[in-house]
Amino acid sequence: MACKSTFAPFCLPDARFSTPRPLVDSHGRIIAVLAGQPRHDAYRKAVERAFHTIRDAGDEARFPASMRRHRQGLFAVINPGLSYGKGQATPGWLHTKEYTGIADGLLANKDVRHLAGFADAAFALWAPRLYTRYCACDAKLREVHPNLWRPFAHSVFFCAAFNFGRNVWTFKHRDVLNLVFGWCAVQALGHFDPKKGGHLVLWDLKLVVEFPPGALILLPSATIAHSSIPVQGDEERASFTQFRAGGIFRYCDNGCQTVKELEESDIDEYQRLMALKAGCWEQGLNLLSTMDELLTVE
Repeated sequence: MACKSTFAPFCLPDARFSTPRPLVDSHGRIIAVLAGQPRHDAYRKAVERAFHTIRDAGDEARFPASMRRHRQGLFAVINPGLSYGKGQATPGWLHTKEYTGIADGLLANKDVRHLAGFADAAFALWAPRLYTRYCACDAKLREVHPNLWRPFAHSVFFCAAFNFGRNVWTFKHRDVLNLVFGWCAVQALGHFDPKKGGHLVLWDLKLVVEFPPGALILLPSATIAHSSIPVQGDEERASFTQFRAGGIFRYCDNGCQTVKELEESDIDEYQRLMALKAGCWEQGLNLLSTMDELLTVE
């Protein structure tokens, strides 16, 4: 489970839909990336097949109405992967109940894995220091819990979200349980005209972005409020997301133990970490790269 990427540098076919566009703050830091998508046919075919696989799995699941309404939108979601919170003593694999077979099948699907690998590689390319932070957390967790595994061995994210439906769009929201300065990867799927619908709305940045099938955005979803726009009535859209809960980072920073356990076992380290909390956001910003850094050839 080493944090390695087999990603080859990607070329892009259409400047409107595929050319990467970093979003930078007033200090030149790359805070999010409209990462585009590879131009080669293998990726486009994987996007098409992944959509059909996810759509058909959702149709067969016959999700109840209670699963198709939540704070993010009006669609069913399955979240396989590692989680930590709500009183857990250690991180563990999310229980997908009667949908475990569907979740396992999607995680094993070669086309979904293709998309996951591209998102991981783009993350490593655009935010190498932040990506290394994810890898370090992963390595520490594996030392203590060698039986835990990521949803995709070739992706540094700990959790996935399969958003099912024929017209998936989201309410304005923030994913507040994710690492506050961390990135999540969102990929659009389906058959729709991205000029007429399926747009991504980044509320805090005052941006509305065309977001076609196969496109990837990397963004701090806990910080930037975001939503998406429905597609036309005769069109189809779903989405695939990868992320990591902020609680897992805190657990690893505590020496792979709860805050209470740390306080009881090592009061000096507990006090040191508590004192660092005030500067956590600044530390996170320092993990982001600038274009000048990425373009510097050593």
